[in-house]
Amino acid sequence: MTTSTRGAARVPAVLVLEDGRIFRGRAYGAVGETFGEAVFSTGMTGYQETLTDPSYHRQVVVMTAPHVGNTGVNDEDAESRRIWVSGYVVRDPARTPSNWRSRRSLDEELAAQGVVGISGIDTRALTRHLRERGAMRVGIFSGDAVRDDAALLARVQEAPQMKGADLSAEVATTEPYVVPAIGEKKFTVAAVDLGIKGMTPQRMAERGIEVHVLPATATVEDVYAVDPDGVFFSNGPGDPATADHPVSVMQGVLERGTPLFGICFGNQILGRALGFGTYKLKYGHRGINQPVQDRTTGKVEVTAHNHGFAVDAPLDQVSDTPFGRAEVSHVCLNDNVVEGLQLLDKPAFSVQYHPEAAAGPHDAAYLFDRFVSLMEGQRA
Repeated sequence: MTTSTRGAARVPAVLVLEDGRIFRGRAYGAVGETFGEAVFSTGMTGYQETLTDPSYHRQVVVMTAPHVGNTGVNDEDAESRRIWVSGYVVRDPARTPSNWRSRRSLDEELAAQGVVGISGIDTRALTRHLRERGAMRVGIFSGDAVRDDAALLARVQEAPQMKGADLSAEVATTEPYVVPAIGEKKFTVAAVDLGIKGMTPQRMAERGIEVHVLPATATVEDVYAVDPDGVFFSNGPGDPATADHPVSVMQGVLERGTPLFGICFGNQILGRALGFGTYKLKYGHRGINQPVQDRTTGKVEVTAHNHGFAVDAPLDQVSDTPFGRAEVSHVCLNDNVVEGLQLLDKPAFSVQYHPEAAAGPHDAAYLFDRFVSLMEGQRA
């Protein structure tokens, strides 16, 4: 429960981690209380896209960049219909936004959407703590929600954990919709929305693809009712170990041999569909500066990430799966986490990061072209 108020910057606020670490600062955005998983994002730009990314559902995002809000909020850059983060943590919020597209300040937008935040804390110390201890539950309290520390810690420890959370249906569309191709229509793609970002179908539309965005509850029959040339599985929040329905749908697509592309949560779904396991990372990858190597070309890319789970697949061998041979196609150069999969006997591949990369690097935009090539090859 949250309430917004003017003058929130003068209201004391408290951030409480589940291990008992406490940071004190000032309210930012709405005043009240909120809970979620504490994670940090290393991007220096693109905070509006971060806030509206459905993959951040039920997470409290700590910004490692010290100055946030400089360009305000506009009406063009949102990746979805609303802000999805459950809380927001910044060190030095901008006093006055300055950008020709700005329509309002970031703190005004947070307050309007009921997002409780905190400012004026040492985000570097908080980030180091999360790197050492791992992502964990957290609460932000301000105004009348502030009580004694022991009571606040008890509230945090009662909050649900991210492991085991099934969240994709909470953020996905409830009704199908179509994003038309720009220019000549060349292909039709069925996109299963597990928390899709608006720029993703836009990148496909730019390549002559008509995108039919389907709810997370879509069946195999729903997918093939649009007569797709290819099928796409999007990013999204939660634990992939709970995503039995999307895994079943993807297996149905793989059985038919339709060209398939998945990103982020979709990569984890492909991993499970092929028989691999998934696991929770200590603190995940979040930001727009993560180095990934495309093993099919040897090229190193700077990429945009937002994930706390990963696929457990062998890095240096080809694996036999129910759908043919599979291999790890991309790997993170920071920690050797699996960042992509591809089948060698069927037209299917996925990556763990975000090639649409709004407000981020465009090194991986070629992956949409790779998807187009698969559909062209299948049609030929």
